[in-house]
Amino acid sequence: MNKMESLNQAIHEEVALFPYNAAWPTLFEQERERLQQLFPGDFRAIEHIGSTAVPGLSAKPIIDILAGVDSIARADELMEPLCRASYATSMEYNASLVERRWLMRFADGRRTHHLHLMVYGGEEWNQRLAFRNRLRQSAELARQYGNRKRRWAEEFKTDREAYTAAKGSFIRDALLVQNVPKVH
Repeated sequence: MNKMESLNQAIHEEVALFPYNAAWPTLFEQERERLQQLFPGDFRAIEHIGSTAVPGLSAKPIIDILAGVDSIARADELMEPLCRASYATSMEYNASLVERRWLMRFADGRRTHHLHLMVYGGEEWNQRLAFRNRLRQSAELARQYGNRKRRWAEEFKTDREAYTAAKGSFIRDALLVQNVPKVH
């Protein structure tokens, strides 16, 4: 499979959840180290987010990475160098995003990593970390989220955007349970 075929297959990959894999944190650490070596000083912090960051939670086997930058303008400057460093993105999709930029890595027609560039310490940054932390702290909340994700994955198997949108209200409700503290 050539690179364009693999990218096209990864873009259109169906939503599928897998049982928690203890290798996910290691895969995150390896990618964080790679990014820090390739872009020394460009990221204020690099965090593992998403379901692969929550022990025991089923997930799409895609490592979600949150990389903190000083500004969205700086994120925009990093897009082309990140694409040269094995990431791919849709500039059209990113143009629709206000508070973040998105890229992905892929191999053999499957997504392996999602990279979310956000302003370090900004509202979106804090919310992403707060939700991850809530799931890590509450086995009951993680169980409820896992059950709902399985239903949404079945319902929206071929529509990643609808799957992601369906998770939004659960995430908002989970964050309303507590005041979202600044997480640095």
